[in-house]
Amino acid sequence: MRLMAVLTPLGRGTLAGAVVLYGAGFALGYPEPVVLATGALLALAAALAWTAPKPRLEVHREVTPVKVPRGDAAVAVLNVANLGGRGLSGLRAQDRIGADEHTVDLPRLPKGATRTVSYPLPTGTRGQIPVGPLALVRADPFGLTRRVRSYGRPATLLVRPRTVPLPVPPSGKAHHLEGPTSDNAPSGTVTFHTLREYVVGDDLRHVHWRSSARTGTLMVRQLIDASLPTTTVLLDTRGLTEPAVDAAASVAVAAARSGFPVRLLTDAGPLPDTRTDAEAVLDRLALVQASVSGGPSGDSLGASSGGSSGVTEALRTARGGGSLVLVTGDPVEVGRVAGVRRRFDRVICVYVGSGPAPAAPPGVSVVRVSSLEELPVAWGTR
Repeated sequence: MRLMAVLTPLGRGTLAGAVVLYGAGFALGYPEPVVLATGALLALAAALAWTAPKPRLEVHREVTPVKVPRGDAAVAVLNVANLGGRGLSGLRAQDRIGADEHTVDLPRLPKGATRTVSYPLPTGTRGQIPVGPLALVRADPFGLTRRVRSYGRPATLLVRPRTVPLPVPPSGKAHHLEGPTSDNAPSGTVTFHTLREYVVGDDLRHVHWRSSARTGTLMVRQLIDASLPTTTVLLDTRGLTEPAVDAAASVAVAAARSGFPVRLLTDAGPLPDTRTDAEAVLDRLALVQASVSGGPSGDSLGASSGGSSGVTEALRTARGGGSLVLVTGDPVEVGRVAGVRRRFDRVICVYVGSGPAPAAPPGVSVVRVSSLEELPVAWGTR
């Protein structure tokens, strides 16, 4: 926590003016400049007396919710309690939100009172938005001095893609077309997938005690039914648009919430994190960035340049089986996806663009959308 009392630019100007007036008055023998300088110094003294007392405050700022779909509401809630023996006025909260600074004037705080204010956070852009550090500023009525005190730690708001409910794409080799119907998989098909933190309701027989002892956190084995088909979602990040990310998120979340394994790829390669639950899928897709290199090629998440060859390479190296869903705005890639048709039980191309849908290659379903709202209807006609 940082504490300091400073002169504002107006206060520094007032002090400099007082010094000049004193010098001029004594040098020229005129009393008027000396009187003006004395008045300026008295105003500065009064301002310092206003801001000098150290306020006793209890300050807490909370971001709620910390994860939100793009465009939904998120707010910062600020609670300020006056623990001192006298009332306070002139308080102003300054909170940095992304690259901007948000200022909120607080009402007068009587002795022992608590004030709660909230202010909206921007959610129009997908990604991580840093919130903070938070500073409380107390200034005098003349604006000559101020006391600045920092509170708490910065927070992070994660703006995720928007999603719409979709049915899981059927696969000819699926044992459960609508997802697992019980916790009992066919004999011999359950395999270890990853370790994750324990949540209420987990089977204690799956606790990995060695990792729990090492990390100090209760860890459990996450098992998957290897007989279930995997839904592979490949997102083309060249010229990336938000409807494309939303479409990829909707497909992946639909499969994850139905209990199917999900594999997320971009033209730069697999996205990090081995968890395949819906929450992890949304977290990963929240951070996907458009390709940054020149022309149609680029990378995602800071990886090396991929471009058209990156999409082709991702298709070539993608593990087969289950369903493949390619989300792209390039009609050329729609034709190329036919080359991997034999390796997957079902191939769907979601074409996100304003032009007419490209011709569907043999064995490939093409779904054309220009916005997320069109996806459920178009998906049902694939």
